[in-house]
Amino acid sequence: MIIDQGELLQGTTMVFMKEFMELTVRESHNAGDFIFHEGDQATQFYTLIKGNVKLNVGETGQKVYIVSRSGEAFGWSSVVGRDVYSAAAECMEPTSLLRIDRGDLQHLLEKYPDCGLVFYKSLSEVLGKRLLQCYEIISTFS
Repeated sequence: MIIDQGELLQGTTMVFMKEFMELTVRESHNAGDFIFHEGDQATQFYTLIKGNVKLNVGETGQKVYIVSRSGEAFGWSSVVGRDVYSAAAECMEPTSLLRIDRGDLQHLLEKYPDCGLVFYKSLSEVLGKRLLQCYEIISTFS
């Protein structure tokens, strides 16, 4: 099961992971494809299977983060109450990923509140690490 190694599902139950996988759709993209653009409606949540996805912000497409590890999640705007994506996601090479609808995921997290707590706790840790990485990048410019 690919999602077994997913950073946000570690510590959830096998039943939860099975239902999560049943709700996902596998997608393949080519290098240069955009999965979503900054400002698009945040309706999907993604987990990388293989490839590299560059997250860009602003009109110039300034790189913010590279999603590169199998099981790594992105598109988190869809699960933190944001209506639109805060960045664009562009494939840097042929990429495979899993996509789950925001409403389906929310329903699943409500159905299994203990797993929902684990999911959101893990999400806060991931976002905290990414924020620290951004701070490090910014500090190199000052």
